[in-house]
Amino acid sequence: MAYRSWQSVKLTPIWILMTVNFLLFIATVIVPELVFLLGLQPAGLLARPWTIVTSLFIHGGLWHILANMLTLYFFGRYLLILVGQRRFLLTYFGGGILGNILFILLAPPLLIAIGASGAIFALGGVLAMMRPKLRVFVFPIPVPLPLWAAVIGGFLILSLFPHIAWQAHLGGLVFGLIAGYFFRRRGRYFL
Repeated sequence: MAYRSWQSVKLTPIWILMTVNFLLFIATVIVPELVFLLGLQPAGLLARPWTIVTSLFIHGGLWHILANMLTLYFFGRYLLILVGQRRFLLTYFGGGILGNILFILLAPPLLIAIGASGAIFALGGVLAMMRPKLRVFVFPIPVPLPLWAAVIGGFLILSLFPHIAWQAHLGGLVFGLIAGYFFRRRGRYFL
């Protein structure tokens, strides 16, 4: 019988992103003021321009980070196989940054956006364009749904909740849908 060792775990961008997210989550639990230093606030963007990226790694609670990291893991693994590391990272950061730009433009200036959801919705958007008929389970729905319906439905449902940066979700989703369209048309070796 063979056992897997830690050496057999392949370090991918997904594991790196998840590790950074969890480490920063722990840091914000220990030093809550980091949320204000690293979170994106439209009114504070000129004073803290790095927050357009750092906010993608900050989460507001255990459920927030667990939901985002589980989705990153499952969407990310499949997308990484389909498009490779370069396109995966382009999608993740492009979607997250476009989501943050829409948040800056459309949200009240004193709100603070945190979380990887815009980047996650970008991954979902690409997959919805590339594999729309793929069937997925969405808790608590007991039957599989087409991926496109799960991604669009997830966006619509989450947009109804208070304290959700729907602007960031929308920006990420739009980026992902557009990127997925081009990835599907041009094939794996475009980038």
